[in-house]
Amino acid sequence: MTIHPRIAEVTRRIVARSADTRGLYLERLERAAATGPARAHLDCSNAAHATAGAGPDQAAIAAASAPNLGIVTAYNDMLSAHRPYEDYPAQIRDYARRAGATAQVAGGVPAMCDGVTQGRPGMELSLMSRDVIALSAGIAMSHDCFDAALWLGVCDKIVPGLVIAAASFGHVPAVFVPAGPMTSGLPNDEKAKIRQSFAAGEISRAELMAAEMASYHGPGTCTFYGTANTNQMLMELMGLHMPGAAFVNPGTPLRAALTEAAVARAAAITARGSEFTPAGHILSEKAFVNGIVGLMATGGSTNLVLHLPAMARAAGIHLDIADFADLSEVVPLLARVYPNGLADVNHFHAAGGIAWLVRQLLDAGLLHEDVLTVAGHGLSAYASEPVLREGALSWEAVTGPSLNDRILRPVADPFQPSGGLVALEGNLGRGVMKVSSIPEDRHVIEAPVRVFDTQEAVKEAFRDGEFTEDVIVAVRFQGPRANGMPELHGLTPVLSVLQARGLRVALLTDGRMSGASGKVPAAIHLSPEAADGGPIARLRDGDRVRLDAVAGRLEVLEADFAARVPVKGDLAGNDFGTGRELFAGLRQRASAAGDGASVLW
Repeated sequence: MTIHPRIAEVTRRIVARSADTRGLYLERLERAAATGPARAHLDCSNAAHATAGAGPDQAAIAAASAPNLGIVTAYNDMLSAHRPYEDYPAQIRDYARRAGATAQVAGGVPAMCDGVTQGRPGMELSLMSRDVIALSAGIAMSHDCFDAALWLGVCDKIVPGLVIAAASFGHVPAVFVPAGPMTSGLPNDEKAKIRQSFAAGEISRAELMAAEMASYHGPGTCTFYGTANTNQMLMELMGLHMPGAAFVNPGTPLRAALTEAAVARAAAITARGSEFTPAGHILSEKAFVNGIVGLMATGGSTNLVLHLPAMARAAGIHLDIADFADLSEVVPLLARVYPNGLADVNHFHAAGGIAWLVRQLLDAGLLHEDVLTVAGHGLSAYASEPVLREGALSWEAVTGPSLNDRILRPVADPFQPSGGLVALEGNLGRGVMKVSSIPEDRHVIEAPVRVFDTQEAVKEAFRDGEFTEDVIVAVRFQGPRANGMPELHGLTPVLSVLQARGLRVALLTDGRMSGASGKVPAAIHLSPEAADGGPIARLRDGDRVRLDAVAGRLEVLEADFAARVPVKGDLAGNDFGTGRELFAGLRQRASAAGDGASVLW
């Protein structure tokens, strides 16, 4: 199938925009690849340190007689998604020996659970943890003793941080190894209703707690389609997973077989063999376009609009919000997974999953097939699903219709003709809005604004019964330079209750809302942010604001708006506690949301 003209056009302009930086990146990659891992050239003392803990693999590593795989792990048991990783290093070492290789844990990286920190001070460290993860992974890989790397991470900031590091060590082959989603618990729509009932004061905390425990009940990724599971989709469409690996449950024979296959593949694609596949070659302009297409086709998390530019920058590639918006216009929404529907990722996987989605998008010319992946040349491998036949792993092409057209639909009959994201621009700056879960009659909201500087102030106004008319709730001083850009997911139940009461409601913020924003219109990532004197800092209570996702506009309808002096926020409360003082310098150098809100460049 010929590539769609819009896909080709956006790819061409990304290539042109990135020509200088991508060229320099690839030159550095080739020089590093030609040098090879340092362990073969270490002096005796260095080599002894590098192998002293390697046990039965010590001699092989010291002799550099076999590929040595570095493991970078985000294991901890605070994250249900990462709990399965506890046993992976021992398993990987065993799998590596079977493949004629060795493996060492190069290092660990931090991994915080946004589900724990939502609405808490710790959430102010969340976004910046991505760059800390990249830095930590860079330290792990700095030993320069590895022919390939296995990257163990699943959740929100962890995968983007690991990708940034993998791109920085782009001469080293990289295979991302997922752990899979937990089995389905309490249906997500029931959980949402219970949260709304609690926000409205209709049920007790004990009832809320019982529902939450029934939803998040065991090892594996949370089953809604938030940032973590969007990451897993991306790793497949960008060619960094083994095909079909994303949504196989932990603790199953197929999960173990896929992990072993990932290790064997990492050993096979080093410079020692004939299939040398550096990570930086996989992370091409076409791969990032494929990732954005997947994001739109599945209605994925808005957090990836922040992460993808940062990930791309590490590979010398420059993305712009306009790239996302222009691709969204031509990529149909093919999946409905909560919060965009009732199904969870297990249901999505059973209906055909990523393999079925990839086949649809390839056949419609909406994905670049001619890309390099860890599985070899061509994205078509990802239109096949893994199966175990008598204990042997193989891949079978996915054919036929979706097994559930309430979850997955073909390009010819999509849920929506365009993707899940709209870029917004106007006298309030630039932002984005996820529309895939928003009813069409709420794609345009015009109402007076109520201005708040904290999400807790919004909740207090709600408890006091202050919202009785249509309203756009503006929450400012939530950007990366103000307080690290925490998610405002805690506002979803409150705003959902107001919407259920018949009010026309929207959120406007320079902060984040994640992939769990629900059905409330939310204009997010507003830039310039209030802490930089952005237009949102000139808003006043009662200003008439128009949020128009159809026209892509975000306007204050007040004649004197441009002449106002921006207010200064009181950010003293963000400076200390829960480690926030350690991040003060990072907040000061954070880039704008449209550039990835990164402290690295």
